[in-house]
Amino acid sequence: MNVWRKILVSFVALLMISSSAFIPLEEDSNVEAATSYANLQNKLNNIMADSRMKNATSSVTVRKASTGEVLYQYNGDKEITPASSLKLLTGAAALENLGENYRFSTIVLTDGKLKNGTLNGNLYVKGQGDPTLLKNHFDNFASSLAKQGIKRVSGNLVGDDTWYDNVRLSAGILAEDEPYYYAAPISALTLSPNGDFDAGSVIVEAKPGTNGKATKVSMSPITSVLKIVNNSKTVPKGSKNTLKITRQVGTNKVIISGNSPIGTSGVKEWISVTNPTIYALDIFKRSLAEKGITFATSSKVIEGKTPKNAKVLVSRKSMPLKELIIPFMKLSNNTHAEMLAKEMGKVKYGEGSWDAGLLVMHEYAASVGLDVTKWKFEDASGMSYSNKVSSSQLSQLLYVVRKEPWYNTYYKSLPIAGVSDRFVGGTLRNRLKSAPAKGNIQAKTGSLENIKSLSGYAKTKNGETLIFTVLTEKNKTSTIPVIDQLATTITNYK
Repeated sequence: MNVWRKILVSFVALLMISSSAFIPLEEDSNVEAATSYANLQNKLNNIMADSRMKNATSSVTVRKASTGEVLYQYNGDKEITPASSLKLLTGAAALENLGENYRFSTIVLTDGKLKNGTLNGNLYVKGQGDPTLLKNHFDNFASSLAKQGIKRVSGNLVGDDTWYDNVRLSAGILAEDEPYYYAAPISALTLSPNGDFDAGSVIVEAKPGTNGKATKVSMSPITSVLKIVNNSKTVPKGSKNTLKITRQVGTNKVIISGNSPIGTSGVKEWISVTNPTIYALDIFKRSLAEKGITFATSSKVIEGKTPKNAKVLVSRKSMPLKELIIPFMKLSNNTHAEMLAKEMGKVKYGEGSWDAGLLVMHEYAASVGLDVTKWKFEDASGMSYSNKVSSSQLSQLLYVVRKEPWYNTYYKSLPIAGVSDRFVGGTLRNRLKSAPAKGNIQAKTGSLENIKSLSGYAKTKNGETLIFTVLTEKNKTSTIPVIDQLATTITNYK
């Protein structure tokens, strides 16, 4: 049975499972009453009367974590674009289908033989979806090859990214986002600039230099896959700062423009590359050169498929998923979400594509009793404005995952309100910084233009854990202050 027939059969089965397994909850369009929580319900209703919420489209649900009982709803079934709150499903599906100890591999191979220090053949780098590869990992590869006696390679340096398909951008990516790290192209062979693991991006920094001259520009890591076009200028102290860094859409040209006043810190941007595979090869070739390993003048850096008879020279496995999920969820890493989706498709259906990966996510949702007809998504990160889900469904997901054997890993991956450490507080490190919210809310944020969400767990003053989901869209002004007020009110309940 070919891959697409398998996927079609599974999709039909998925709809059958969903229609039979889903048990609808009794919901009121405004409030699901439980008399002992009347005071909390009244306070939440008062907050929802805020003009910022009235001028937005919202869906809110609060549940008891112990039973899943709905304590409060406002448009609970209204389907809203969840933004990055969709990662709650992506993370759950990945832990279920890949497992907490799953690791991604990167392998260096050759189809040649070593003679007198020359490797007579090609050098292959086979990527299998590791988003955590750093320059120092390629340095380690190069050191290993040097210790094996390799001083020169007569053939090509070949990047094998065929573990995934060749579709680089998920549906719904806007042209205005494409130059930046959060919309980086997806490849099975890629590289991250630092320990945040924003795969497929380069850190470009511009700082003021000599008055009247161009700014000083640096890249980390240094690479030739981006071409700097520096049109910026250093201006006197106190002048208006208009310095900007972007990449021209569809090209590798990084445009630096505007004025940078003396005495300012400059600007730093994480710029996406156009081809992550060639980017990884460029960095690996630099690592090889640093270890004294050269290539023949006729050698090329190309993409290709590793021959079946190629010999493994050195390999590496990533950190396990239970560790990778920390930067993924805490920092809301979009490339991690999309790579996890393709990896799920590869593992379950033998195809590293969005179609296969998103099907696995739908299947997980159905398997735990969610109504998949009310989940609409075309990516795994939440970047698409076409994604839709209700607060009732998202909060129900947060209830059912509590029974999973990997729940503690999942729970620990969520940002903790008001904690300044980036890998603890994550995207909530600068929000909800005062008692009782600080440290008592563990939740996933979501943010797109005119869209804001927060979904997770809150500990009340009497020690009870409540599940809450707040989704807002079509916001005329930011709803974050009101969302945070709702969350704080829940933690203040006793």
